[in-house]
Amino acid sequence: MIDMTHHHADLGDVILHYVKAGSGPVVVLIHGIPQTWYEWRHVIPHLAEKYTVIAPDLRGLGDSSHPTDGYDKKTMSNDIWRLLQSLNIDNFYLVGHDWGGPTAFSLAAQHPKSVIKLAILDVAIPGDGADFSQNGRRWHHALFRTPDIPEQLFLGGREHVIINWLFDNYGYLPNCIGVEERTEYLRTYVKPGAMRAMFSIYRALPQDASDNQAMLAQRGKLKMPVLALGGDKSFGRGLETLESLKRVAENVQGGLVPNSGHWVTEEQPEFISKELLKFFDHQ
Repeated sequence: MIDMTHHHADLGDVILHYVKAGSGPVVVLIHGIPQTWYEWRHVIPHLAEKYTVIAPDLRGLGDSSHPTDGYDKKTMSNDIWRLLQSLNIDNFYLVGHDWGGPTAFSLAAQHPKSVIKLAILDVAIPGDGADFSQNGRRWHHALFRTPDIPEQLFLGGREHVIINWLFDNYGYLPNCIGVEERTEYLRTYVKPGAMRAMFSIYRALPQDASDNQAMLAQRGKLKMPVLALGGDKSFGRGLETLESLKRVAENVQGGLVPNSGHWVTEEQPEFISKELLKFFDHQ
């Protein structure tokens, strides 16, 4: 039985909640939306048998604090960097799903000597030259970026409407995220400031694309090994994740997560765990 312990790190402008488990080399897991560290609950026990796992809640989400700004991915990735520095961690494996992917990419681009290997799950990288929102297929991107309207639609006891819709439709099976899991996610997203933070993460997309393009122009593509996996069903990104990472990194491998939509860590945790361990362990 792997023991997962909960901690908080006060970084000054933000307090990050994180979960820690296992021992050995460090693996950092960065969650997506509308999820929290909790999306990794079935993956952590597998990784923690060989690694020290750190799974933070992003700025504004989960049980972290809710600053009014700082939701561009350079700032959010710097939160993770400062957390790791406070724990005296200088080298680590890094994994990001959904918006955790662009956050992980930014962290790897800014601190390439510290990231041993990088894994990106079912997301593209803003500024890679393609359309992050799939030409409108991911329609909620535009909605969430629109000023004021999403707050009016989904606050005041209506947060569950959009969260349930995303879980119902972006997975392969409508019930792939169960009632208990949705209750845990909703617990954190109804906190004052949480939905504002979520919308702010989307609203920072143009800045993220610009920042990434500038880093790529200055420093070139990522050099560390990269694993890129996308869900093969429904709203899974499919091979788009692999194609995106090939545009921004030199040493990329990957493919599809079978029988999975977008929620790959919860729809196929055994597969994800196996692929991550194989990727980390391979010399």
